[in-house]
Amino acid sequence: MRIIIAGGTGFLGSPLAEGYAEEGHDVRVLTRSLPAGEPRHDPGTGVPGVTRVGWTPDGQSGPWASVLEHADAVINLAGESIGEGRWTPRRKALLRDSRILSTRSLAAGIGAASVPPRVFVSSSAVGYYGPSGDDIKTEDAGPGTDFLARLCEEWELEATKAQRPGTRVAIVRTGVVLERSGGALVKMITPFRLFAGGPMGSGRQWMSWIHRLDWIELVRWLIEQPSATGPFNATAPHPVTNREFARALGRALRRPSVLPAPGFALRLLLGEFAESVLTGQRVMPARALALGHHFRYPEIDIAFRGIFGE
Repeated sequence: MRIIIAGGTGFLGSPLAEGYAEEGHDVRVLTRSLPAGEPRHDPGTGVPGVTRVGWTPDGQSGPWASVLEHADAVINLAGESIGEGRWTPRRKALLRDSRILSTRSLAAGIGAASVPPRVFVSSSAVGYYGPSGDDIKTEDAGPGTDFLARLCEEWELEATKAQRPGTRVAIVRTGVVLERSGGALVKMITPFRLFAGGPMGSGRQWMSWIHRLDWIELVRWLIEQPSATGPFNATAPHPVTNREFARALGRALRRPSVLPAPGFALRLLLGEFAESVLTGQRVMPARALALGHHFRYPEIDIAFRGIFGE
């Protein structure tokens, strides 16, 4: 297959691209580090392997879009990290533009292709649902009203514009992705290593999480599942409260989990972003389960055994 990945050098994109390349697929990773349309094969990835192609995600198509012709799948993971830095007005604009313009560019390129890709898989996040207390959220639930929810709603709307005859669109609403080599877990581990770990805020807020391997397998399944269209929650079937998460992490690391991070301190440190950490969502992957998808790590203790090898 020919797989195109925007955002293919990050925590999620890199292992996804490498896995496809190791199986002998032709992987093209769109990157801003090269002039638009210029290809550069990654040494050591074999043939076809991984080829980086320069692009300009400015909301329009361009010379880079020829790579979309005859593609089997386009995967959109582009976007600045939500959790890096306070949400200043400038940071919010960057978070929005990095998602909306890149998705709009891909949709425009797909729309202009004479032989468009069979499937477009585009990122979103469980932040779509907004703060929701104990309410269980499936893909049928509507969006929230806070900044992150409005951003996800707009982001998904841009992705649906790629829908056309011959191209289906699947949207992945991702929760907290867990793997010890990167992502949110790296930051969470540090206080536990120092015997200062515990829940954040009240600890009653829900965390909808997923092991990185399950996330990769879900995206690959969406590409191969011809009936998979619309939104899919990329979360494990068993969300946990933040307090339960902290206890499970403490057990996995053989460290106590009794020192909470006060909500006011998180608000001082993170600003508006702290509200997303202190509220959360209780999300279920209802559509994937209904279509028969299997999660390798459905429960948090099983996931931590897989991550920490114990």
